[in-house]
Amino acid sequence: VQLQESGPGLVKPSQTLSLTCTVSGGSITTSYYYWSWIRQPPGKGLEWIGYIAYSGSTYYSPSLKSRTSISRDTSNNQFSLQLSSVTPEDTAVYYCARTPRGLGVDYWGKGTLVTVSS
Repeated sequence: VQLQESGPGLVKPSQTLSLTCTVSGGSITTSYYYWSWIRQPPGKGLEWIGYIAYSGSTYYSPSLKSRTSISRDTSNNQFSLQLSSVTPEDTAVYYCARTPRGLGVDYWGKGTLVTVSS
């Protein structure tokens, strides 16, 4: 299984960050896999943002829930992240990942740096 993030590397404050993860080697609708977004700000630890399940159900971190939306395009085997009203504190390397049965990660994308700056 391979995952690849894509999207703008620079977003202005107050705008919406949008990233897409393209999955190959496995279907995002296969039971019982969940498809996660995780980020790591510079010099800090990993932070789980949320995931979308094989069924299409979504689950978000409580701290980011009000600004986060995760969706999917099953025809292209992709899932996407939208994070609204971004601030410089949202600057991070963003990873997409596969989460088996909603726990842990067994495959990671390479990550993409998103900088929030005017």
